[in-house]
Amino acid sequence: MIKVVLIDDEPNNINTLQQLLLRFCPQVQIVGTAESAITGEEVIRSTMPDLVFLDIEMPYGNAFDLLNTLSPVGFEIVFVTAFDSYAINAIKYAALDYLLKPINIKELQRAVIKAVERLENKHIHKQIETLLFNLQSQKNSYQRLALPTLDGLVFINTDDCIRMEAKSNYTTIFLKSSAPLIVSKTLKEFEDILSADEFSRIHHSHIINHLFVRKYHRGRGGYIEMEDGTMIEVSIRKRDEFLAKFS
Repeated sequence: MIKVVLIDDEPNNINTLQQLLLRFCPQVQIVGTAESAITGEEVIRSTMPDLVFLDIEMPYGNAFDLLNTLSPVGFEIVFVTAFDSYAINAIKYAALDYLLKPINIKELQRAVIKAVERLENKHIHKQIETLLFNLQSQKNSYQRLALPTLDGLVFINTDDCIRMEAKSNYTTIFLKSSAPLIVSKTLKEFEDILSADEFSRIHHSHIINHLFVRKYHRGRGGYIEMEDGTMIEVSIRKRDEFLAKFS
């Protein structure tokens, strides 16, 4: 059994989530609930949960204010929100989990299973640091990325990433200052969260960082020469969109 706390400013939302967890997630024990960041802090400190379901927007301080207060964080978190805000991208950058309201039962079960698996990895404090750092950055311009590898999580700065190359359901990430990483995410997942001002998917197998483009060579789609000497084909349908970023 894992100890769970629910924090949401709407009592009905707490009740709904509580009933769903009791019915569909038998591995959890709900040890406390709270309706604000202030009472949430009190409940967390008194119950020492393994997992917190945390509403993002609340009165008297939001979820991120609460996490700042509790730092260093020693419990897993599943964020819960009624809308897909810009903060969701920052959550994805930190490899943290979230649920959108109304909560889907299968997604809830998946989130609990993943949280149980992560409890042994002890990366949560570094993930929260990454999240809070990125939220302080210019909107949609995040600088730190948590990468799930076979050994755990690796944290990098995005301006250290030269390019990404698809390998089936994995992605190889080529870095400026260290050896390449094989990451258990698809290229599409990175395309969805990376800033289009900094990165471009120029081919179905390649995402490149604009900072490391040395030269564009003309052709049907053309190809790009990167600072590390790599030559990458640009697909015809991606060419105009890519070149427009440099005009």
